[in-house]
Amino acid sequence: MIVELSDAELLARSARDAEAFAVFYRRHVGWVLRVAARRTGSPEHAGDLTAEVFAAAMLAAPRFAPERESGEANNWLFGILLHKLAGFERRGAVERRARRRLGLQAPVLAADEFEAVLSAPDAGEPRVIALLERLPAPQRDAVRARVIEERSYGEVAAVLQISEASARKRVSRGLAALRAALERQAT
Repeated sequence: MIVELSDAELLARSARDAEAFAVFYRRHVGWVLRVAARRTGSPEHAGDLTAEVFAAAMLAAPRFAPERESGEANNWLFGILLHKLAGFERRGAVERRARRRLGLQAPVLAADEFEAVLSAPDAGEPRVIALLERLPAPQRDAVRARVIEERSYGEVAAVLQISEASARKRVSRGLAALRAALERQAT
């Protein structure tokens, strides 16, 4: 039975057997997500980071060498996580410096809050959709892809043919603009 295989065996089989990687993923996704959540402080970023880690692991699985990792696939996976975290922290530092220079605050409307507003069955939904349609096209398209279509930042970047950092900025700016518009309408 496939669930009884070791991590190394699952990774070795994953190139020809998608279920092998799925078992490996289910075995390790919990701790990867917890580490990512603690390090990023954000459920959204933790989810994105976890997806990035497993995408990289899937691509690198054929190159997994148990002898280099003392036979432990979780050590190898942790190395991928650390690499992805370093990239995340570098991108975040650049964004924080830019916000400080410009005197801007980080947006406070999380994607799940926006999604809750969009999915509310009350009469406010058309209002939010109307506000979304008034955003500049680059922000509107990014917010729609990320929040409504639930695409990863990497997918948003690919669809819009921009960098992932630009995709994050467009979503962030779009959500901040929507929050401000909603607050104006509420007063």
